[in-house]
Amino acid sequence: MPVKLRDFPRTHFNMPGNAACPGCPETMGLRYVKMALGDKAVLVIPAGCSSVIQGISPKSGINFPILNIVFAAAASAAAGMKAGFEMLGRDDVQVVVWAGDGGTADIGLQAMSGAAERGDDIIYICVDNEAYMNTGIQRSGATPYGAWTTTTWTGKKEHKKNVPFIMIAHDVPYVATASVGYPQDFIEKLRKAATVKGFKYIHLHAPCPVGWRFDPGLTPEIAQLAVKTGMWPLFEYHNGKLKISSFSRLYRVKEKRVPLKEYLKLQGRFRHLKDSDVKILEEYIDRLWAWLDLLEKAPNPSGTARDLLGK
Repeated sequence: MPVKLRDFPRTHFNMPGNAACPGCPETMGLRYVKMALGDKAVLVIPAGCSSVIQGISPKSGINFPILNIVFAAAASAAAGMKAGFEMLGRDDVQVVVWAGDGGTADIGLQAMSGAAERGDDIIYICVDNEAYMNTGIQRSGATPYGAWTTTTWTGKKEHKKNVPFIMIAHDVPYVATASVGYPQDFIEKLRKAATVKGFKYIHLHAPCPVGWRFDPGLTPEIAQLAVKTGMWPLFEYHNGKLKISSFSRLYRVKEKRVPLKEYLKLQGRFRHLKDSDVKILEEYIDRLWAWLDLLEKAPNPSGTARDLLGK
């Protein structure tokens, strides 16, 4: 059944007084996590913007039980926490990693890969604002081609690291992409992930007004434009089968997409781009969708390779 936001109670999912910037997508995303998982969720948060949003310890701006952990150890800490809850007979607790793209695509990749390979029963959410925003807007492996950061002041020369595809290659039971601009889609995917046993990965697109240089009131619009231009496809991979999400299906056809320049022109980080740079990004989008079409149409035995080997 589709999620309707009006059906949720008017609860303070984020406590008053947090230190988030105006228009912050992370406070939006955390609200949706609480809506989806309720009081059974426990967060593991490595260094990043969300650790700042909490405010000064021991007070917190986020209405969750939280373990703060060092950058590289979020997935390992979450795996240990889940094992501890299971030893106590608490199988109902959802242990959720909430980590930025720096703590996922770069510094935390090794621990996350280990947790995925072991099949640890956690939900890992990468909150992707496409740079190290908390420490000064430095480029990360998830920064897209052409984007200005303080360490790529003429524009990044490499394309974004495709972490969802990396996680699919780990043969985990559930991988999805989501966006703060489509809360119903994100909530539905969180609830589905909570029903799946094993390692679950959700990559959440989270436009940052400060680092991307746009008006804070435009966060939802820019998040939606990323989807409508094809730059951020929404999909899920469940037990070996990839499916394009309904909010993205229309934009798999190139002619149906919003022109990429409509997305880029709202962001100061892309202000320096030439037409040749825009063409490179458009070709990247076409390649990305070609891969997704190939994966969606691929024949699929029932279950992941891990499942099949266990039969």
